Amino acid sequence: MTSGDFTIGGIFPLHYRVELPPTDYIKRPLAEQCQGFDPRAFRWALTMKLAVEEINNIKDLLPNHTLSYRIFDSCSTPVMAQKAVLAVLNGQDVAHSSMCSGAGPLLGLIGESGSSQSIVLSRTLQPFQIPLISYFSTCSCLSNRRQFPTFFRVVPNDDFQVKALAQLLKKFGWTWIGVVTEDHDYGRFALQGLKRAIENTDICLAYHEMIPKDYSRERVLKILKVMKESTARVVIVFSVEGELYPFLGEFMLQNITGIQWIASEAWVTASILAETYPFLEGTVGFAIRQGHIPGLKDYLKTVNPQMYPSNPQVQELWEALYGCSPTSTSLNSHLPSCRGNETLRKEHSAYMNTSSPRVTYNVYKAVYAIAHSLHNLIHCTPGNGPFKNVSCADLNNVFPWQLQHYLEEVSFSISGQNVNFDNKGDSIPYYDLINWQRHTNGDIQFVKVGLYDGAQHTGRELVVEEQPIMWSNQQSKVPVSMCSNSCTPGFRRAARHGEPLCCFDCVPCESGKISNQTDSIDCLSCPEDYWSNANGTMCIPKLVEYLSHDAIGITLTVIAIVGAFLTITVLLIFLYNKRTPIVRVNNSELSFFILLSLTLCFLCALVFIGEPTSWSCMLRHTAFSITFSLCISCILGKTLVVLAAFTATRPANNIMKWLGPTQQRIIIFSCTLVQVVICTVWLVVSPPFPYKNTKYQQSKIILDCSVGSDLAFWCVLGYIGLLACVCFFLAFLARKLPGNFNEAKYITFSMLIFCAVWLAFVPAYVSQPGKFTNAVEIFAILASSFGLLLCLFAPKCYIILLKPEKNTKQHLMVKTTKLHL
Repeated sequence: MTSGDFTIGGIFPLHYRVELPPTDYIKRPLAEQCQGFDPRAFRWALTMKLAVEEINNIKDLLPNHTLSYRIFDSCSTPVMAQKAVLAVLNGQDVAHSSMCSGAGPLLGLIGESGSSQSIVLSRTLQPFQIPLISYFSTCSCLSNRRQFPTFFRVVPNDDFQVKALAQLLKKFGWTWIGVVTEDHDYGRFALQGLKRAIENTDICLAYHEMIPKDYSRERVLKILKVMKESTARVVIVFSVEGELYPFLGEFMLQNITGIQWIASEAWVTASILAETYPFLEGTVGFAIRQGHIPGLKDYLKTVNPQMYPSNPQVQELWEALYGCSPTSTSLNSHLPSCRGNETLRKEHSAYMNTSSPRVTYNVYKAVYAIAHSLHNLIHCTPGNGPFKNVSCADLNNVFPWQLQHYLEEVSFSISGQNVNFDNKGDSIPYYDLINWQRHTNGDIQFVKVGLYDGAQHTGRELVVEEQPIMWSNQQSKVPVSMCSNSCTPGFRRAARHGEPLCCFDCVPCESGKISNQTDSIDCLSCPEDYWSNANGTMCIPKLVEYLSHDAIGITLTVIAIVGAFLTITVLLIFLYNKRTPIVRVNNSELSFFILLSLTLCFLCALVFIGEPTSWSCMLRHTAFSITFSLCISCILGKTLVVLAAFTATRPANNIMKWLGPTQQRIIIFSCTLVQVVICTVWLVVSPPFPYKNTKYQQSKIILDCSVGSDLAFWCVLGYIGLLACVCFFLAFLARKLPGNFNEAKYITFSMLIFCAVWLAFVPAYVSQPGKFTNAVEIFAILASSFGLLLCLFAPKCYIILLKPEKNTKQHLMVKTTKLHL
């Protein structure tokens, strides 16, 4: 404590745990004992002392005024912090405190490191309107101006830290993480903020464990068991070093390996942890911004038991650094004695780490923030002040709330950094990304490998230099922490029932769907004319299928041409032998008509081969139906002539006069005309047209001809079938008529084959879409045409070419059965 014009307080966690005395409820319990001296926190307290002394020696800042300070120990617990602040407020005697009647002796307070302690302190100070400036409390809850109207801080709140951590996790692809927090407001609110930050990302929490307030080895062992059994290799720890120190000690005893530690800003630069626990090598985390404090290192060297013989904290510092007791009055009397003027060595980094001060620098800034605010307060111009009736503060009776007003508007620069507060009492969000690296001499150093600047545009805040990072176990390769391996393109995620979204199975995309990115949530359907490739990674144009001039098409084409050629050959043979009896029998003109129509039937099969077009689709069915109607009509006429010829031999029967050449032509024309009319109506009302069939085989586009009107199509086939049936029936009646060459018998066989082929065609046509439909239809045309050609003309050609002696009128007229009188 010092004396001065303005008094400020400082509360620091000089010890990191409290031991509660045993209670037997028989006698009054002893006071709590603070244990575990923290040299790092003692450095913070000395930094406040140094800053106050500097300010008092600066002529331009607070001229003709001085600062005084009072420093207390919080022992890293809210209860002890409250006890300390009440001691600061009450002074030596509570009864003589003038806090409620006039200006209090304490204008502002520097503290605390833990958020839970700062919450208690701020609520305790709030009725007195005493501003509290924290150097290390990051809980986002403290930004609530309604609950904490007098709270300020020179460290960013955890909302920015968890955003930075979320971006870091995303940067390195860590989607399966564990979280360990202390059982205080700092840990709870940090966890809530982290959950919000990763809410709409692919990152999941494998577990969340909380280090108990009152250290329990049994509970810690349960936490370590969860960590050991979990597949999460990345663990984020939100804790102050005092809470974490004993936990890490137990962790080391359990021999757990393969953990990549992510440190919160509360312990990422804790030298005592780095020196004690070598397995923390490779730890990464965000540290608050560093600064420069001139003369700090030399100032810390001046502190020793000889210089401050009555200061118990200095005695404890020596015990912590050297393991010896500089005085005989020490509580640790079992320690060996020492002189108290030993030289500070390099291994005392927990106390002497001044190369890159961070929290220490925040303490420094906080003291200067109060000093600059008081400087502005004392330089207020009367009549232009900020208070009632534009007045200024009374320098002999300054109230804490008046200092707060100037704190809200203070803005200054120190060591090249601007210091100010926003409307929530927060400072500018800025972090350094720190990596713990072990150098060749065995020391762990905190190496800056990136930064996070919250003032930058979204997505550009985080900058990481990946090359120099050294991960756990001295690995240069980024560790992997995923519940499930990433799904490669061609696969999609399938969530596992009852497990987090990060745990999934990789399922191949269905046919017709693709995924061209890693870890796709769903597969995308290909456009109608496209299909997925074999790997399911891209859409490719569907195969276009139709009866082209491939192996099947060429084969059918050759057969059709051969059939037409044979038919024309027979026609030429008949023309050459047109005067012979075998040709002239039953009207040679009908035979020529049949041969011409059969030639057209063979050739119309060619229209079914090739890519369908509007004209070819209309021509296919009409040409086929009309040529076959013409052919069957001619055969029907021949059948009638055969039947009439034998019937006319009976007495008084003159039926042949009704079946002369003219009548035969009329029958053929009339029967064919009916089919022409049907086809004409079909083409006018609903003609066939080409279409793309994508339903039968989704991986192909089948180019086909739609019949347009199914009724017309089946009418066409039905009419041909009707003609064939009539012809078959009449020929069947005449099959046993006498004669060496009974043509009705061959017509019966031809019609039987014709009907059998087309009856088989119907089910095959319905069940074979695409090019096979056309192939089946062509096969039916060719088979029925060959059947007619062979049945009707092969016997005659046999006689003409091989048995010319039978090609006589006498032979043809000889009866095969003799009539007996």
